[in-house]
Amino acid sequence: MPMLKWAGKEKVVNHHNDVPFRVLERKWGWGSARTEGPDNPETPEIPGGFAAENMVIHGDNLAALKALMPQYEGKVKCIYIDPPYNTGNEGWVYNDNVNDPQIKKWLGEVVGKEGEDFSRHDKWLCMMYPRLRLLQKLLSNDGAIFISIDDNELCSLKFICDEIFGSRNFVSNFIWYNTGHTDKQEDITNVHEYILCYAKSKPALHMNNVVDPATATDSKIRNSFAENSITKNGFKNPPSEILLPKGFPCESESLVKLRHEKIEELIAAANEKRYITREITKKYGISYPARIDDMVVKSYQLSQPCRVFSGWMNNGKLKQFIANDFKPLVEDDGTQLRFYLSKNGVIYYRRDGRKNHYVQTVLQNQDTTEKNKYMLESMGIQFDYPKPTGLIEYLLSFYCTPDAIVLDSFAGSGTTAHAVLKMNKEDGGNRKFILIEMMDYADTVTAERVKRVISGYGEGDKAVEGTGGGFGYYELGDPLMIGENLNEALPLEKIREYVWYMETRGARRPEKPDNPDNPEKPVKPDNPENPGEPYLLGVADGTAYYFCYERGKVVKLNRALLRKLKTKAERYVIYADLCLLDDSELERYNITFKKIPRDIARL
Repeated sequence: MPMLKWAGKEKVVNHHNDVPFRVLERKWGWGSARTEGPDNPETPEIPGGFAAENMVIHGDNLAALKALMPQYEGKVKCIYIDPPYNTGNEGWVYNDNVNDPQIKKWLGEVVGKEGEDFSRHDKWLCMMYPRLRLLQKLLSNDGAIFISIDDNELCSLKFICDEIFGSRNFVSNFIWYNTGHTDKQEDITNVHEYILCYAKSKPALHMNNVVDPATATDSKIRNSFAENSITKNGFKNPPSEILLPKGFPCESESLVKLRHEKIEELIAAANEKRYITREITKKYGISYPARIDDMVVKSYQLSQPCRVFSGWMNNGKLKQFIANDFKPLVEDDGTQLRFYLSKNGVIYYRRDGRKNHYVQTVLQNQDTTEKNKYMLESMGIQFDYPKPTGLIEYLLSFYCTPDAIVLDSFAGSGTTAHAVLKMNKEDGGNRKFILIEMMDYADTVTAERVKRVISGYGEGDKAVEGTGGGFGYYELGDPLMIGENLNEALPLEKIREYVWYMETRGARRPEKPDNPDNPEKPVKPDNPENPGEPYLLGVADGTAYYFCYERGKVVKLNRALLRKLKTKAERYVIYADLCLLDDSELERYNITFKKIPRDIARL
């Protein structure tokens, strides 16, 4: 596979590993998220942590994506991002703290236009690569990512996405017809952008029942069934004889079609050519399938066997249908397949229960940027070039399930949240959005728009009813580690959550270990009502995890500490400041000792 090279690449391919893990601090909530705004000092914790609510996060998206990893690695169903297109007019700044003298020279500099900034493409690639690496990790196995882009970086983006997601997981390059800007006085008016789509694992991707809205309402594409003739003549379809037995179904109550007069000559000519050519069809005046015997139908079925000759598609399925006594075949996707004779004696298949999805690679009539700009103005919000809500809603409809998690790490005006809330209102779904925006307008534009969508906006006959719902507003907090030491300013529970994630690679609830003192009441990990196990993180896959840590105190793994650990498990992973047990004792009790902070794994 071709690989793209650029200045600084070798320094950023693994930069996502060097980004320090920082916690997310919830500042306030809106709507059903319990707190009513930034002026409310009460910001109670949401039950279940931030995994239980929609989120708007203010802060650098690279650090924010890293902060999401403990809760969301492998759990995000759909990602949409609208990164800087690198046109030279956007004024974006490269600010990643990569340990490289050349890259450090770029910090804080506005990326300029072509001809003015010869490193602009290098900077853009260095900015995008580590973010895409984290986005790929956050994506679920059956998830997909959509990335808006234009001609400036399309080719570069395709190269690095092939490298990160794998070229085998490329789904499509959609062309969005955006109607252009009529006020531009250019020789050629650009009226399109691109949306690259990649899967985490293309074989696992599942398309929903979605049809391009431009499709006519009476189109066969919208039907829940498909039917067509199975006759197919061409060099890839060698002809053969099929016996239709007595009882084969027909759509007509009665039908008589005599055998073709020149059937022997047709068969001989077709066998010589190895397929039925147009010249053969014309010479012998044959309609298909060619009948070797008389075709007689009474009471909607053949009254006698009939041999037919043609090239075919689905002839294997036809033979299964016959062997199944003309009962519909149930396919792996749940559809039912049956065959019948048409009123003209042609063999047809009909597939019922199919998923009527039809998506074109050219996206038209998907709302407009101008319309959405005016909509934002009706909310009292000014924002140039917002992506259309209808466009994002349509893209999400391809693969999003009603309970999907949707992520947008270049949130802008918050269109993705608007689309998710609208979809939930329309079908009663429980999709969740996570928005990340680094600019200062994260609260005044991004979060403000989401508030208006939830509560309703507009006046008079232009009023739009609110979708309901809620979200929490978050800022990036302190790092977990300061140098090689734990950041003791962090809440202990944040550290414990992180260690649990790094050990189990998931945020699932721990198994509840047995309570030897009261079998009717199992021990609840992290339960303050269980002071006898203050260090227990939880149990997963037969292993009990303990984080034996207290601020300002050296906790030693010794026999006295072991006597305090009540949970029964096959294996133990125990974190402590020091270990006073020898290797034989650790082996005897199936204990893996990990030293704090040395052995705390880094994301």
